[in-house]
Amino acid sequence: MIQLVECPRDAMQGFENFIPTNHKAEYINMLLKVGFHTIDFGSFVSPKAIPQMRDTAEVLSKLNLEASTSKLLAIVANSRGAEQAASFSEIQYLGYPFSVSEVFQKRNTNRTIEDSLILVDRMQNLVAKHNKDLVVYLSMAFGNPYQEDWHPDIIAKYTEILVNMGIRTLALSDTIGVSTKDTISPLFSQLIPEFNEVTFGAHLHTKPKDWKEKVMAAYLSGCSRFDTAIKGLGGCPMAKDELTGNMPTEKMLSFLNEQDEESSINPLAFESAYNKAIEVFR
Repeated sequence: MIQLVECPRDAMQGFENFIPTNHKAEYINMLLKVGFHTIDFGSFVSPKAIPQMRDTAEVLSKLNLEASTSKLLAIVANSRGAEQAASFSEIQYLGYPFSVSEVFQKRNTNRTIEDSLILVDRMQNLVAKHNKDLVVYLSMAFGNPYQEDWHPDIIAKYTEILVNMGIRTLALSDTIGVSTKDTISPLFSQLIPEFNEVTFGAHLHTKPKDWKEKVMAAYLSGCSRFDTAIKGLGGCPMAKDELTGNMPTEKMLSFLNEQDEESSINPLAFESAYNKAIEVFR
């Protein structure tokens, strides 16, 4: 079965006006009823860097997890955030944004690629002690806008390094929307058979007209985990086109239905969450 990862955190974090904690919790509680494999609900990062996520621990305390099968994921960017996230029994996944671009890694986490690899190794040991899992997002996986070298072999090299550290969930990420079917298909087709112990995911940002060819390319290449956000909300400020946003959940569900893929999604619960998203992000 395809793993669907809903990303309210990604949708929320770029909003200039602070979304009240109770509104966040109410919305995520509705998402927890839908049947997503994972909810990327918050992050333990500097409140100066991402002020919208400064209440993640408080939001967590208000979530009703008893009747939900969804797992929670929190993004971290350093050892302190990882230790904080790992201290919560409710959180199963810690997510770290690792980039094959030196420029983007420094901008995103204020560290070099080499330092990031050291941090990933430490975090992998940390999550193992707490019986959790580390999800690594391989950003700039489909292209590099900074005139740095980019080649699928570079992605394969870092994949091998991360797998040797024990990472078993890797999300190939395109936060600026440069991926195409011609870059998506070869990369997944190469990596999935080579590292068959790994669950490869797709974190693909897209323009409204491009979503289907990207999903199709990843799906037909064996990708089994997709990150989405209702209405495609959220995006990267470095994307050149303001129409570039997250993969819309409703489009992804339509696609899976077309493919006759078995789904754990409750349609009525999703409709309620969709309507709530319109209210929250108005």
